[in-house]
Amino acid sequence: MLNCNPFINISSKLLCKVSIFSLLLLTTTANAAFEPSTVDTQVNTADIIPQIESVKPSPDVGSYQTQTRKGVLLPGEVPVSELLPPSGEDNPPPYGANLFAGGYESERVDGLNDNYLIAAGDKINIWIWGAVSYADLATVDNQGNIFIPEIGPINVLNVPASDVNKLVSLKIKEIYTNNVEVYVNLLSATPVSVYLSGAIIRPGQYAGMASDSILYFLKRAGGIDSDRGSYRSIQVIRNNKVVQDIDLYSFIKTGQLPTITFKDKDVILVKPQKSAVNVSGGVKNPFRFELLNKQTSGAELAQYALPLTKVSHVGVYGNRPSGPFSVYLAYEDFLKFEIQDGDSLVFNDDSHAQVIDVQVSGSYLGPSYFAVKKSTRLHDLLNYIPINPELTDYKSIYILRKSVVERQKQILNDSLDRLERSVFTAPAASDGEASIRTQEAALVMQFVEKARKVQPLGKVIVSDQGVTANILLEKGDQIVIPHYTDLINIGGEVLFPQAVVFNPDAKIDDYVAWAGGFTERAEDERISIVRANGQVIFDSNAKIQRGDQILVLPKADTKIIQAIKDITQIIYQIAVAANVAIN
Repeated sequence: MLNCNPFINISSKLLCKVSIFSLLLLTTTANAAFEPSTVDTQVNTADIIPQIESVKPSPDVGSYQTQTRKGVLLPGEVPVSELLPPSGEDNPPPYGANLFAGGYESERVDGLNDNYLIAAGDKINIWIWGAVSYADLATVDNQGNIFIPEIGPINVLNVPASDVNKLVSLKIKEIYTNNVEVYVNLLSATPVSVYLSGAIIRPGQYAGMASDSILYFLKRAGGIDSDRGSYRSIQVIRNNKVVQDIDLYSFIKTGQLPTITFKDKDVILVKPQKSAVNVSGGVKNPFRFELLNKQTSGAELAQYALPLTKVSHVGVYGNRPSGPFSVYLAYEDFLKFEIQDGDSLVFNDDSHAQVIDVQVSGSYLGPSYFAVKKSTRLHDLLNYIPINPELTDYKSIYILRKSVVERQKQILNDSLDRLERSVFTAPAASDGEASIRTQEAALVMQFVEKARKVQPLGKVIVSDQGVTANILLEKGDQIVIPHYTDLINIGGEVLFPQAVVFNPDAKIDDYVAWAGGFTERAEDERISIVRANGQVIFDSNAKIQRGDQILVLPKADTKIIQAIKDITQIIYQIAVAANVAIN
């Protein structure tokens, strides 16, 4: 038996006049509010919303602490196995791979800068005037010296170019103490030839300046091989001895890069990649990270991966000597966990918020957004929303809910899909009938295209005759408290859609007449009335109330379109879901 009484105190006289067809259409809105699991009590709205002077601060409205769980999945929660990348998916790029993305290897430098360190083979101009005159172009020998007659050798190896004039001048003036002026200048820097070997893209011999950085030479060789090369162990070898061991992670994180003056026949050796782990999920750096040792703590890795603040859990999976391994840890426990070579990590936001945001619109005073507990019901929030009773229709509250919008849109799309199938699969017994079906299909497609653009409102009807259902609020709900109005809006298939002042003695036909009367396409026998509380009824004899919207729907021509029943149903669905009428 059909239940026409969703409210405890509502009169059955009004709702039972609504046709069975319209009640089925209202399922997407009204039923969302009146499910047994969401309605526990109904009280008079006048008892819920206080006067302005009675408003008190709410202990239940604001920010609340979230609860944390350690490795326990709640019912319906996604297990870590579903967060893992598909089997066979390529490894993420190594941390630091973008170091070699630029084109700086094509930038030419001559080494003539203040920070350049003098190396063997460099040429230095020397001018002496005054008591002694001398001018020469000296070459730095293999021992790092330049030779000046009467002065002797002066060692300038690894002296910055900005200091060479001061150093040579002091040495000369130790011999010529009076009336001697000296000017020394680095004329040219000597190129060096450096070998690159190991796990790089193009090993071989490359020319550069002695002051060039190790990044320059690595880039000239195509960069480090992503699958084989190490970013944490790059050696500079001179005369078969390691003179520098470089960890590029230090440069990436802090910008610190050792200063090296290269010499001819130096070797840059990229060592094989060390132990590595793959990182994905909620991190700023989703890369493959090398470990200095075969295992490290989660805290050390987190310093490079930089998890997002919302991360609450970390899934770790891989292989251990005992076989496949997988664990799902709270982030605090992960920081102490030992990860090993070959592990893959998924950083996940698995905390369920205990606070939701709710918006209020319409006629009210105070803030429009509230952060409330997840278990908050409508009455709990209404108790702390001040209003002006003379301007507010507080007996017609309704809710706009995102989940209902999605449900209504899906129902509408399903109906349109069925309509399309029925039109395109309709049989034709003759060529004339086939021609008619073709024209009919074109008309239907125009209607479907327009109907798919309609956006449902997602209304949840919670009030009627001053009684409001105490439903559980959802994240993103918009509580609408209508303004008190004396206007009646008439729209749809009327000649002059407009707003008319409410007249208690007027009927629907009177309001339609004031709007210019029906159009030729109007369905004058079934007119929808949208109440201020969001409820939609189809009853031409219903009494008009303040704030109502009269919506005259179009009718489809039964002589032209065979699928008139389906189209009429969709027209009514759109009227209920979006409060609009389309042709």
